[in-house]
Amino acid sequence: MSSAPRRIIVGISGASGAVYGARLLQALREMEGVQSHLVVSDAGWRNLRHELDMERADVQALADVVHDLTNVGASIASGSFAAHGMVVAPCSMRTLAAIAHGLADNLLTRAADVTLKERRPLVLLARETPLHLGHLRNMVAATEMGAIVCPPVPAFYRRPRTVEDIIEHSVSRALDALGIEQDIDTRWPGLPPDA
Repeated sequence: MSSAPRRIIVGISGASGAVYGARLLQALREMEGVQSHLVVSDAGWRNLRHELDMERADVQALADVVHDLTNVGASIASGSFAAHGMVVAPCSMRTLAAIAHGLADNLLTRAADVTLKERRPLVLLARETPLHLGHLRNMVAATEMGAIVCPPVPAFYRRPRTVEDIIEHSVSRALDALGIEQDIDTRWPGLPPDA
């Protein structure tokens, strides 16, 4: 008797860092027992094309199920859809603000709202710098509602040698925050006491 797959909703919004969403989809594709559901904002599609030279078909091929942003009647818009959790990678400040204020004005923000109301993990790879007070307050509001704000910050103590090393670390941290076992990045073994 096989168990149902863990369904992970992946939102890609219009912040720089489309590579995080694409790499996350690739990682989920390689995992057994995981089913990815993708929803991309209009600006997200633009950034995927601009930053990665990826067309819609290339990105859609990485996901198990693709949902249209305007289809607020899609399965992922309902709390009865048994999702394990959701990641927005990258998460623009516009998307963060909509999530923080319950503005479910498209399928991406509606799915995030549902994830929060159902008390499931919602991981937001917030991408902006510098931050003004409104950004910070929206991060606090989202966190108070149960979201995990997880900016893709390089871990230089890991001594990354390539941009890919930095991306892998951020994607592995996002999966950890979701509670998904992964071996994308090695675990920090710690330093000896005299280091």
